[in-house]
Amino acid sequence: MSGNKDSDGGWKSFVWNSEKREFLGRTGSSWFKILLFYLIFYGCLAGIFIGTIQALLLTLSNYKPTYQDRVAPPGLSHTPPSEKSEISYTKSDESTFKKYTTAMTTFLKKYDADSQVDQMKFEDCGDTPLPYKDRGSLDSDLGQRKACRFHRSLLGSCSGESDPHFGFKDGKPCIIVKLNRIVNFRPKAPSNNQSLPEALQAKVQPNLIPIYCKNKREEDESKIGEIKYYGLGEGFPLQYYPYYGKLLHPQYLQPLVAIQFTNLTLGQELRIECKVYGANIDYSEKDRYQGRFDVKFTINS
Repeated sequence: MSGNKDSDGGWKSFVWNSEKREFLGRTGSSWFKILLFYLIFYGCLAGIFIGTIQALLLTLSNYKPTYQDRVAPPGLSHTPPSEKSEISYTKSDESTFKKYTTAMTTFLKKYDADSQVDQMKFEDCGDTPLPYKDRGSLDSDLGQRKACRFHRSLLGSCSGESDPHFGFKDGKPCIIVKLNRIVNFRPKAPSNNQSLPEALQAKVQPNLIPIYCKNKREEDESKIGEIKYYGLGEGFPLQYYPYYGKLLHPQYLQPLVAIQFTNLTLGQELRIECKVYGANIDYSEKDRYQGRFDVKFTINS
């Protein structure tokens, strides 16, 4: 019994020793000194961290990427987006393709002609592929840049203006393709025809990044049918580049290419691959959307 009392007394004495006026083994002045030390120590660490971040921020620009030496070529994406790279529907049942046409209608709204009437924000950049549109350097004091107009009417029967179903109802679906944005990136037209598919070699144009789609599997070659391309030059014209970023180019409109598959065999899975071709556009096995994409169509009657 006395042992318990002694142990209780030792514990209580450690928490508060009334004789030495110590709390947890330290006097008030000792606690003050150690707290002051850690306050200064961690304050210095915080100051070093904040100073390092501020020094780093001084090297960065709000408009120009500091390092772009490892930026990959742009990805190639399409609308409507596909789940697991597959577009599957029944052409006689609108509910099965409604999500695709709704996505395309929403995406193309900013390409309406009445959305591009402001002369202070938009300008005409020609109706044929032209060289890059130079709007000064990223770090110049020119302020916001104008954007080239791109009217959805350039997409022909895939514009949604004459056919709100974008060909899906007739089993002739359209997809809208764009090159993803990279600040200050200038895609280069193919340096020679030999790098292009044979079907493209006769259609090559200067100042244009061409696109070409074909069957991915050999057994699908006779099941794809004719593929039509719509857009300015049926590719990506260079006058829409470079892109200056969200702050300097808030109204920027990417050029689009509409691709319509006019005679796909019904009731079968058909895998199609689309690629863009340019002198500085490469492909990666690790990224299936770098400069290309593939999509599987399954259309039932």
